[in-house]
Amino acid sequence: VLDHQDVFGVLLQQVGTTGEVHDYGALIAELKSRKVIVSVAADFMALVLLTAPGKQGADIVFGSAQRFGVPMGYGGPHAAFFGAKDEFKRSMPGRIIGVSKDAAGNTALRMAMQTREQHIRREKANSNICTSQVLLANIASLYAVFHGPAGLKRIASRIHRLADILACGLQQKGLRLRHEHYFDTLCVEVADKAAVLARAEAAQINLRSDIHNAVGITLDESTTRDDILTLFNVLLGDAHGLDVDTLDKEVALDSRSIQESMLRDDAILAHPVFNRYHSETEMMRYMHSLERKDLALNQAMIPLGSCTMKLNAAAEMIPITWPEFSELHPFCPAEQAEGYHMMINQLSDWLVKLTGYDALCMQPNSGAQGEYAGLLAIRHYHESRNEGHRDICLIPSSAHGTNPASAQMAGMEVVVVACDKNGNIDLADLRAKAEQAGDKLSCIMVTYPSTHGVYEETIREVCDVVHQFGGQGFLGGANMNAPVGIPSPGFIG
Repeated sequence: VLDHQDVFGVLLQQVGTTGEVHDYGALIAELKSRKVIVSVAADFMALVLLTAPGKQGADIVFGSAQRFGVPMGYGGPHAAFFGAKDEFKRSMPGRIIGVSKDAAGNTALRMAMQTREQHIRREKANSNICTSQVLLANIASLYAVFHGPAGLKRIASRIHRLADILACGLQQKGLRLRHEHYFDTLCVEVADKAAVLARAEAAQINLRSDIHNAVGITLDESTTRDDILTLFNVLLGDAHGLDVDTLDKEVALDSRSIQESMLRDDAILAHPVFNRYHSETEMMRYMHSLERKDLALNQAMIPLGSCTMKLNAAAEMIPITWPEFSELHPFCPAEQAEGYHMMINQLSDWLVKLTGYDALCMQPNSGAQGEYAGLLAIRHYHESRNEGHRDICLIPSSAHGTNPASAQMAGMEVVVVACDKNGNIDLADLRAKAEQAGDKLSCIMVTYPSTHGVYEETIREVCDVVHQFGGQGFLGGANMNAPVGIPSPGFIG
């Protein structure tokens, strides 16, 4: 692959999907010598014990923050983490907060750099990233604050120790591991896979079953020694004669399941905030002090527009802590997730009625992803009518920055429509731009109410003009909570 002259970047996974821990140090050095950008997908919990990808020379590291205290919730939502070398900072979507001083000379935090591209470059942006999974990010961050470096190392070491005990027992009984090096996941080759899966189902354990002649087993901080014994029963039958305590002593003498070159030898989380709040009361007071620094619904109305025009009621927050809701694995058998499917289908039915549409997709997990999905649907609609040449997207100058960013990502040319002094779409300019686009007009993207928080009184006329020239209307849902149940997008046009 490296012989191709046009290779500019490589994505590696530090811990593979079947559990193997990879030492990519030599490969990264080779890639860097060829001026190839290296990005590494990593596991937060594994990184507590494993060497940092940046230390091995990787340019970018990213992954899911779910491992730090966030339930799996049938697959999401979860916050991501993303880090890069200084030279890439202006290509990172988001904001970078730096340490400064206030007027009195006190240490203060301030926004050091604004890199949220769709605000700065709009239709020239490389990314339409918008949704900040801040609740999930806060949970993961406070998990690290509460446990601190020592606590996290205890948790990660215990997970790995249980994996070693399980591996030791299985190997003593003649089963073969597909990988020598692992952190929390074993890929175990089995002779009678059907019998193993049947015993697992009887024990109410889901094993990964899509690996040829093998099963996958992943452990985490909730795994107990009794669970390890149950796994022995599942994989070996009840007459295995293994003892977890005895295996623990054997593992302590000789464990090389993480290669020495991959063991972390530097400190983590050295900032005082990760080394101070390790009791419930300390943590509660710290969280309350942070809460008081910001405006919240328990203090006042929040005077912001756009995506904040909604309410997450306490009654909606309670069920997310239920194990039946929060603990489902995204790849569990469908029959174990019937309640989830009923909930998703019911919500879909409600939204179809509220929007006035014929069908609905629940797949996009953010407004920006929804925009992109909607624009792809419009593009493919035109292609299905042999009108794939339609690629002009009209966007009002008042539009949220993700609109033009999503349009260019969908391969469309953005044409900006002027607004009048009150922030409404200028109908004369809209008609002129639509007429100029002619048979290249693909769609218009509008937000209703607009990002100025006002209802466009001419919204139906706007849609009629675009339809007249063969285009489609895309309604952004950022402010949809305001008119929901009164006019529907389908009625508006």
